[in-house]
Amino acid sequence: MKPLKVRSLSDLKVVKRTLAEHTAQRIKQTSAQAKAVQQAASDKDLFVRAAGAVSPMPDKRRVHHAKVASVPVTLQYQRDEKAVLHESISDEFDVGTLLDVDELLSFRRPGIGIDVTRKLRRGDWSIQRQLDLHGLRREDAREALGQFIRAAHLHGIRCVRVVHGKGLGSPGKTPVLKSRVQSWLVQKKEVLAFVQAKPADGGAGALVVLLTTARTQIP
Repeated sequence: MKPLKVRSLSDLKVVKRTLAEHTAQRIKQTSAQAKAVQQAASDKDLFVRAAGAVSPMPDKRRVHHAKVASVPVTLQYQRDEKAVLHESISDEFDVGTLLDVDELLSFRRPGIGIDVTRKLRRGDWSIQRQLDLHGLRREDAREALGQFIRAAHLHGIRCVRVVHGKGLGSPGKTPVLKSRVQSWLVQKKEVLAFVQAKPADGGAGALVVLLTTARTQIP
């Protein structure tokens, strides 16, 4: 609004009327704005009541991958399995009375005919798996042998070779693991029989072991 010049009483009246008009106009505009805001809020409230709670539409330009829950490792189960394996093979077991009295000290479980060890020694069963225990400490060798026999049996393997060594590098040149391995194998229910390997398969440093099947396993 341009400044008004007051020179007379009539000019003062004109100024007052002009100011009054401007004031009335501002009040009218303010009132209109307030009504518009109130109406918008009322419309929003009515929409929410009619439509219910809403959520924004997902952005199709983004790919949301669902979280895959990780499977917890059953550490206690693994510990229990190791404990059972450890307890099932004892170093105190006297295997001497169970071995056949021959120069090869073969073994066949009670109820198994002598022809089984003869065939095993002859090579009628082909060797399907091998375990080499060279360089392992007694505890490690015992655990490795137990796991090997169990895994072979679960996979339907019938004949395996276990290499325990001839003891040439041991004090006294005696095979430290040989008698241990024989004792451990006798204690495994999966083992039906074993014989000393043929010279071509390791001779005095290895055993050829015949495992049971599900039908022939002896309790």
